[in-house]
Amino acid sequence: MSAFKRKRGGQAPGNKKAKKAKFVADTSEAPKENEQEKTHEITVPAPVSQLLLANGKNKERVLIFSSRGINYRTRHMMQDLRTMMPHSKADTKMDRKDKLFVVNEVCEIKNCNKCIFFEAKKKQDLYMWVANSPHGPSAKFLVQNIHTLAELKMTGNCLKGSRPLLSFDPKFDSEPHFAVLKELFTQTFSTPRYHPKSQPFVDHVFTFTINDDRIWFRNYQIMEEDAALVEIGPRFVLNLIKVFQGSFGGPTLFENPNFTSPNMHRRQIRLAAAARVREKQMVKELQKLKRAGTKEDVTIDVTADVFLTPADETPVLIQTEAPEPKVVKKNKHKAFKRQRMARK
Repeated sequence: MSAFKRKRGGQAPGNKKAKKAKFVADTSEAPKENEQEKTHEITVPAPVSQLLLANGKNKERVLIFSSRGINYRTRHMMQDLRTMMPHSKADTKMDRKDKLFVVNEVCEIKNCNKCIFFEAKKKQDLYMWVANSPHGPSAKFLVQNIHTLAELKMTGNCLKGSRPLLSFDPKFDSEPHFAVLKELFTQTFSTPRYHPKSQPFVDHVFTFTINDDRIWFRNYQIMEEDAALVEIGPRFVLNLIKVFQGSFGGPTLFENPNFTSPNMHRRQIRLAAAARVREKQMVKELQKLKRAGTKEDVTIDVTADVFLTPADETPVLIQTEAPEPKVVKKNKHKAFKRQRMARK
């Protein structure tokens, strides 16, 4: 197709007609060059929501970003995920006042068809959305027990940009909602083949294990000698909340009945602590009542007076008249002591 040169601010040649844009579906074949020259039409590529293009290449692109209010640990974990996933893209933090449906528009602008969105609430609770944009499905998780690469300092190591293996627990095939999550994780975390930023090596594995109704994520290095596994990091635990049919919303396909919100969990901890304090106060009050209470008198022993003999009864004399006063005679001629001593 021949193209003409156009200077900035100038006008196109007058003999050329304006080109019209034409949207062509993926199933239809692109028009040939000579037809384009005759009709002056331009083909526009299909939306990025479709996985495979006409040439069969995997065009998966994952957008990893978060809302405002995250802490340093979440920021480091996001950077670790971007390092492990060469087909990922980053974006600025989204305002907490915006609706979640805005994420689909951001994915369309960034030319991404998968999204991992971290939503922070109360600066202490972290939720993770894994969605297929813009048609769905999507899943919402509560992220717990986050440990980053810099924090763990594991001995494992792998080549940056290498493609990982994905290992899933056999329980993912037992339940329908786990099967949906398995396919969603496979399309999100697997690096497309022949990606420009990827390396043609497979030296690490992502494991998704189900234990205690939670999904445990681990990253291991595959040793060349004996195919042993050495952990690299990061590690985190995903507690499933809901699975939606659409992207960041829509009808609910599955809701975890065993999920307890962080607010309710903290409330239960406070109530348990208050119950322990009240119990201690009641014990103290009972101890005070026992100390202040009167002691019970010991009953008199009947056998204590067995060997006591009664004394003789003496008549009681009752004086009806007052006794006469005694006369005290004083010797007026009694000498003093010094005089008696002189006589001797």
